[in-house]
Amino acid sequence: MEKRPDPAPAPAPAPAEGCLVAAIRMPVRIVALVVVVPVRLAWDALVTGGRFLYEKVLVPVARVVGPLLCLVLFGPFVLLGRYVLAPLGRGLAFLWRVLVAVPAVWLYAHVLAPLGRAAGVALGWIGKALFVWPWVALWRYVLAPVGRGLAWLVRQLGAGAAAVGRGLAWLARVLLVVPAAWLYARVLTPIGHAIALLFTGIAAGLRWLAAALYRYLLTPLGLAALALVRWILVLPALALWRWVLVPVGRALGVLLREIGAALGVAWRVAGYVSLAVGQFLATLLRWTFVEPVRWAYRSVLTPLGHVVRDQVWRPAARVAREALGTVRATVRQVRADVRRALFGPGRPPEPPPGEVREPQDAQGRTLDSSTTALTKTAFIKD
Repeated sequence: MEKRPDPAPAPAPAPAEGCLVAAIRMPVRIVALVVVVPVRLAWDALVTGGRFLYEKVLVPVARVVGPLLCLVLFGPFVLLGRYVLAPLGRGLAFLWRVLVAVPAVWLYAHVLAPLGRAAGVALGWIGKALFVWPWVALWRYVLAPVGRGLAWLVRQLGAGAAAVGRGLAWLARVLLVVPAAWLYARVLTPIGHAIALLFTGIAAGLRWLAAALYRYLLTPLGLAALALVRWILVLPALALWRWVLVPVGRALGVLLREIGAALGVAWRVAGYVSLAVGQFLATLLRWTFVEPVRWAYRSVLTPLGHVVRDQVWRPAARVAREALGTVRATVRQVRADVRRALFGPGRPPEPPPGEVREPQDAQGRTLDSSTTALTKTAFIKD
């Protein structure tokens, strides 16, 4: 048997509203509508204006001005670094490596390091002869025997002191410990037991007196004070809370809830009004400004821009590219000449591995003649 789904729970009934709520709601909503509508219109106008300014003015201007500023401000520095400072730096680095770094490394590895190791060995032997060996001899042949003799003397003195200590301990036990133990066991212990029994009786009497005082004096006084506080403070405060503060709080809650609901309704109504006003202004702006500008852009500026692009901008860009290529080739040639003059001609590039290099003009060998088999064949054909 198919199980039927549980029915949806019924919505909770709306709470009943009294006459006070109905009397407060309409004036509050009218006042909120009058106050909120101008604020919402101003807010929507500011948002729309800011969005239009950002999307239609600031972003296109930034897209045009940004590359221009980059080209004007950073282009010369890029060219200077690429074609002047970088080659100069590489030349200075090569000169530093050839004139300073390589000689310094050779000097350190072949001169200073051996000298340092030899000086270290010599200073080690001298230091041992001056500072280590005399102290070792003094310790071994003078201080160690003297120390062993002093240790034997100290051990003998210690044994005598231990014997004296044991005698003093026996005298102290006989003269002090035994009499003190007898005094504690025979005199002080009975006196302490009697004093403890006396204090136990006094404590029992004080406990009985405190219990009687609490039961017959403090408890009635506390109950009376509690009844006075209840009738003087608690019941009036409870009546004030139940019959004054709670109704006033409920009324304030209803008022605040209605004010919030009225502000929400007014804000939504103001949104509809702002939307209608914005659509009207957008339509008016479109037919009075956007459509004429669009027609002028499509019918006048676009053909004129095409003519300028085809007849002026592209030829000028082609000429500029050719001039820039010529300048780049000249700079590259000058840089190659300067490098060749400073460091000599470079080695020809080595062929890749696996490639077999053949001579350009292959000629056959002869014994004493410059005429080869190929030239003979060509001569016969001629």
